[in-house]
Amino acid sequence: MITVTLTEPWLEMDFGRELQVLSWAVNKPGFAKANRILWREVNNRDLPRDMDVCEWLGRELHARDAQDAVTFLTSRRITEFEQSIAHVGHTTAHAVATVGLSNAERIGHRVDYSNRDWGTINIAVSLNRGLTQVGMIEAMSIAVAARTVAVMEMPFSLPTGVATGTGTDCVAIAAPRGPSEYAGMHTEIGEAIGRAVYDAVKLGAQNWGAEQWEKNRRA
Repeated sequence: MITVTLTEPWLEMDFGRELQVLSWAVNKPGFAKANRILWREVNNRDLPRDMDVCEWLGRELHARDAQDAVTFLTSRRITEFEQSIAHVGHTTAHAVATVGLSNAERIGHRVDYSNRDWGTINIAVSLNRGLTQVGMIEAMSIAVAARTVAVMEMPFSLPTGVATGTGTDCVAIAAPRGPSEYAGMHTEIGEAIGRAVYDAVKLGAQNWGAEQWEKNRRA
């Protein structure tokens, strides 16, 4: 049973068992085995320009006895996370996302964010269906596509066009080892991943946008 626990500045998604995880997270990137995924809220004061981020995070994880966890860093307020669970046939996908767009980008372009606050989108998806490593890679492509669609539907306009994500997004896919090599949009697995990620990111982006509108109104 998956449990999601908030203990500021940490958010934890515990799978209740060891799963294979694919991500480009700061801690345990690539293909890994883990029982949980963590988010650690950070701000500019936590991470000055010359700091070794991996060394700092290692100390933080050691203090929490959590070196085993795949771990994201997020500048989004950790309390503002979203969850979505999608059931399709025999497949269940559970997505948890923190969504901030303060360093949004459009694919194929870059905006100068020097001396500005940073945001990010961090998404973890847990599946009940067993996948091969090839299946995990295709599942990742579906999660990233769902993220992109949700952001584009905001829409959040930049000088370079409509935003498609941020420059610091990270995604993790967790699933048991199993025989399924396919997780595309014609499959139950792909449909469930896409729906869960889309719904979680869309809600998170809408909430972030509402916060920015309120800040600008008060300014």
